[in-house]
Parts: sequence; C-alpha cells; structure tokens
Amino acid sequence: MELEVKREKLVLRLGKQKYEWHIEPRYWRNPLTYVGILVILPVLAYFFYPTILPTLIDANLLAAIAIPLGWMTLGTGRMNFGPQFYIGAGGYAAALCSIHLGWGPAITLIVAIAVGLFFGLLMSPLTIVAGGLYYTLLTLLFPLVFLEITFIYTDIFKGDVGLFGIAPMVNVGSFTVNQLLICFMALFIMLIYMFIVDKILRSKFATALAAINDDEEVAEAMGVNVRKMKIISFTIPAVMIAIIGWFYSHYYGTFSGITYLPLSFMLKILMVNMIGGRVQIYGNVVGGYFIAFLELILIQLLGDYSPVVFYIILLILLLTLPEGLFGLYRKRHYREYLPTLHVRR
Repeated sequence: MELEVKREKLVLRLGKQKYEWHIEPRYWRNPLTYVGILVILPVLAYFFYPTILPTLIDANLLAAIAIPLGWMTLGTGRMNFGPQFYIGAGGYAAALCSIHLGWGPAITLIVAIAVGLFFGLLMSPLTIVAGGLYYTLLTLLFPLVFLEITFIYTDIFKGDVGLFGIAPMVNVGSFTVNQLLICFMALFIMLIYMFIVDKILRSKFATALAAINDDEEVAEAMGVNVRKMKIISFTIPAVMIAIIGWFYSHYYGTFSGITYLPLSFMLKILMVNMIGGRVQIYGNVVGGYFIAFLELILIQLLGDYSPVVFYIILLILLLTLPEGLFGLYRKRHYREYLPTLHVRR
C-alpha cells in the first residue's frame, strides 16, 4: 500500500489498483454544501414546521426515481416512459410478503430487489429489438397493463382500494419522529443513488454509454458491446426504482396501483427530469424538490383545481426554460465540477 499526497489530490495505491480523491475546494466545497443543506432541512422542518416533512420525503423519492432513470436513458439511448412499472413491482412484492408472510422491511427489501432484477432482465431485450416510437409505446403500456391486472385480480391486489396492513418502515412511538427518520432514510437513498450514478458517469463505462447514446452503429464499430451495455443500463436502474416502490409500501403502510401506475405519476417523474435540467444528475434533485413543493403550494391554494394549474405551470416552464431550472445555475457556474447527462435522441 502506498499513499501519495499531491497538490490537488490524494492517491492510494493497493497493488495494481489506484484510487484518487480530489482535495481542492472546487471539487468538494459545493457538493458538501448542497448535501449539508439537504440534511439541515428536515431538522429545521421538525422543529419549526413538521407538516412539510412528508413533502421533503416525497421530494427525495422523486429525485431517487429520476436519477437512475437518467442513467437508463443515457445507457440505452431511449427514453423509458414507464418507470412506474418497477415502482409497482417492488411495492406490491414488498406489500404482499409483509401482509401474508409477516416479513419486515429488511427482508422485503431483498424481495423487491429480486423482483426488480427479474423484470429488468426480462424487459431489457426491448432496448435491443425495439427502437424509437415502438420502444416508447411499449414502456408506456406496461404500467397501464399492470394497472388493469390489479383491477382484474382484486383478490390479490385489492383493486383501487389497495393493500393495507403493511409493516411500517419505522415505529418509535412518535409520528413526527417517525416522519423525521423516514425523511433521512429517503435522503440517504437518494444520495446513494446520486453517488452511484455520479461514479459511473466519471468512469470509462460512461464513455461507452455516451457513444451508444450518440450513435449505436459507430459505438459498435469502435468495439463497444452495445447489447451488454444496454442490458446493464436498463436492469440496474430498474432495480433501483423497484427499491423506491418498496419504500413507498412500508412508508405509507398501504400500496395501491392506482396511485403509482397511471400516466399522471409518470408525467411527474418526467417533469422532474426535464424541469431539473434535461436529466442532469444534480438537476434531478432540484426538479424533485421543485415539483414536490409546487404541488403542495397549489393544493393549499387551489384545492381541487390544483392538478390543472400544476401541469399548466410545468408546461410553461418547459417552453420558457428548455435547459431547466438547474440550467440557469449552470450558465453562471459553467466551471463547476458537476456531472451531467446529455441526451441526444
């Protein structure tokens, strides 16, 4: 083992492996500042305005869905319009095991991962055999078909009523403390997802993904195993999204397909991607918080009319800010060391 301290980074050598950590402030100052703000927000909400803790949870979970979806989009060169299918798969798997087998969140998490892996592998060939409009329509139909199945087999899925009696995520006796702990858990998952995708986009693997996203034929001519890359980039994000379904199931103690499988929820996820800045990794966090708090404010101000105004506002933002809210920041801080996903098709 050999440790080198250079001017801008630490280098650790373990045999033939080399690990580097940048120590210049421009590399770590802003990320740590942003993470610190996200950690402080739930604490401030707990002491001064605990009713917004559910909104913070929702914001973190929306971002946690959008981040792996961005990786899937880059790695496959196609936009998946049905990420909520994996939310439903993971959520129903966790709920059914918890209700009928009495399993707690730790064990049902393994089940949700297995189910997400199964469906991810099962559907990953679509990225190879289907393209363009066909891929979009297929990914759009899968969650809608799943929703219809939940209505047909009501003995299993309980239709629009949904499953209830699911083991809670945490239970320390105080509802507000439970909300605070769950908020930190949601934030932790979102940050882990960001760390994973960030590392992937900084690696050599990302070069192959960018080549696939730009031109598959050229990438294959350069020696990139396009099929392998697509399957990996489809399957792993599917597992990550299925974990969010597991989280929703144990967080609310109930799970219903009518909540997560319709087009309205899919549009919300896509808006997180676009409003945040065309599936930029950090932009997904901005988009998640913006969408969650915009929805909260409109519900309090407009009540039943809020869904209509909600989508009108999002449409206006898409037309007036093509680079998203995070794009405004990037224009003024173009030298910042921030990971970005560039979707070319």
